[in-house]
Amino acid sequence: MSQAEAAESDAEASNRSPARTPASTTTATTIPAAPSASTSPWIWTFGILRNELLTTFRRWRTLALLGVLAAVPILVGIAVKIETSDGSSAGPGGGGGGGGGGGGPAFISQVTNNGLFLVFTALAVTLPFFLPMAIGVVAGDAIAGEANAGTLRYLLVAPAGRTRLLLAKYATVMTFCLAATLVVALSALTVGALLFPLGDLTTISGTRIDFADGLLRALLIALVVAASLMGVAALGLFVSTLTSSGIAAMATTVGLLITVQILDQIPQLHALQPYFFSHYWLSFADLMREPVYWDDLQKNLGLQALYAAVFGSAAWARFTTKDITT
Repeated sequence: MSQAEAAESDAEASNRSPARTPASTTTATTIPAAPSASTSPWIWTFGILRNELLTTFRRWRTLALLGVLAAVPILVGIAVKIETSDGSSAGPGGGGGGGGGGGGPAFISQVTNNGLFLVFTALAVTLPFFLPMAIGVVAGDAIAGEANAGTLRYLLVAPAGRTRLLLAKYATVMTFCLAATLVVALSALTVGALLFPLGDLTTISGTRIDFADGLLRALLIALVVAASLMGVAALGLFVSTLTSSGIAAMATTVGLLITVQILDQIPQLHALQPYFFSHYWLSFADLMREPVYWDDLQKNLGLQALYAAVFGSAAWARFTTKDITT
């Protein structure tokens, strides 16, 4: 009897043990497999970054944001084509500059002569609102969304720690910045090639450059626009560490973006405006000059780096001391 009871007990134990496997399986789908003692923590960090990128770009919300951004150049191109179908000009002439103040470059007047100008026009149209709003949504949800879903504490089980998790989140947001900017540029280039002629183009300074040089400058402008959103990404990430509600973090970030844009248009605040992260956004137009004007471009990139450092440090200070209970 004792041997039979022992066998029965062993059978019951073996039947109960698989019942605990779903929990471990669920955790494994959220967090990469734990590294061995010899594995570098940075390898673990790259695993988190890979998972963050896959999770972000598989979300329907992310795909919808990219779809809206891709649609803006299409609408602009069709509107210009319809308006100029009778041979009239698409808009006021002139070379409009980059710099601060918020005045957009007058690229749209050149779209009918060269479809490549639709790339510059689309970036100028989307940069003041559409691109920052999309970045604010993704950045605002980075930490708060995980806390609201109850998955943040599982991510913090990783030996990479809070600092590397925060870096992975910021790198993911910046990757989305680059992807969103390239989506706008590629959509505009495709529509411009379909609706308007391509070829050599005239710079703002009045000099002629070949199409290959124009493409290279378009790529450089897209990279500068993506870098111009570093401050917004850090701001959204900081706001995301202050709350456990993803919707509240996204709304707050977008609200701050709109507020800064409004303040940047008030003449009485001209002394403060050079310190607003949006003030030099349109300085990318200076890349279409010959020679290139670097002053405002350097001010823009330096200001973005300063905002990224300040709000990134604030996000780190908040996140590393935050009590994660859910």
